[in-house]
Amino acid sequence: MKPAAPPVLRATRLLDQVRERIRYKHYSLRTEQAYVQWVRMFVKWHGLRHPRDMGQLEIEGFLAMLANERRVAAATHNQALSALLFLYREVLGMDLPWLDGVQRPRTPKRIPSVLTVAEVAALLSALPADMALLARLLYGTGMRLMEGLRLRVKDVDFDRGVVVVRQAKGDKDRVVMLPRSLAAELRQQVLAARALWEQDRQAQRGGVDVPHALETKYPGVGQRWGWFWVFPASSLSVDPRTGVWQRHHLYEERLQRALKKAVAQAGICKPVSVHTLRHSFATHLLQSGTDIRTVQELLGHSDVSTTMIYTHVLKVAAAGTASPLDSLALHLRPG
Repeated sequence: MKPAAPPVLRATRLLDQVRERIRYKHYSLRTEQAYVQWVRMFVKWHGLRHPRDMGQLEIEGFLAMLANERRVAAATHNQALSALLFLYREVLGMDLPWLDGVQRPRTPKRIPSVLTVAEVAALLSALPADMALLARLLYGTGMRLMEGLRLRVKDVDFDRGVVVVRQAKGDKDRVVMLPRSLAAELRQQVLAARALWEQDRQAQRGGVDVPHALETKYPGVGQRWGWFWVFPASSLSVDPRTGVWQRHHLYEERLQRALKKAVAQAGICKPVSVHTLRHSFATHLLQSGTDIRTVQELLGHSDVSTTMIYTHVLKVAAAGTASPLDSLALHLRPG
């Protein structure tokens, strides 16, 4: 059975049409911003020509420029191609056969940077108190940065000792453990968030953003306590999609900047990002004997092969294979 055609676009300007179609398909705001940026760049690079008047040569020329002149990473190159495929297929309705033939660059497989337990302890100790709790939660649960920032009060179950991660990568939900050592501090954080929520209620502010138009189906749901952020921002901001002043969650760069300073203070020479905490979580679980299927479920990986990368990290970190030089040294005599 042929799928139903999407509704006719109401917007007249190209970038507005891209936004409209992305929102119809419930893509994330980050995807919307990235796709709009790539479409704008594509059009500008070709002298403001409309994409309908361009085709395979123009797309391949643009992608070649990104690879050869801009030297973008394979993941960035793939994102640009995905944005253009979305433009032609979903927005312009041009399902051209040659689009399937456009080659995607291979993403190299890299062993992730992983901290030792001692390095994690030093890093967390070097963070300021307001950021340390969030970083400890990410390391203690394996959540991604945005999953932690978007955590809502209703999804923290202190009685069962679990956290429900909503709308994670691939729009999937999963359940992770709530570290017992964090329970008391997290309760205090929830109380601090409650104080902000009550201030917003008294001032009759717009509440928080809720997914998939739940505000239309359940008016006022964004003002309910359960939907409030565990890590709310200290000030209000404008929702870029609705134009409404709301309470957003903590800005992601807060932790990123604090982590960069903490890495230098702790004297860690490895490349470290917020995502390194997730890599370290998985590796340390495997190191302690947790089976790989459990780690796969906790990380939210669709395929266990993705989780297998951490077994390679363990092999490198454990240095379980003896070098032949060590055996040779036994037969060598000084002098």
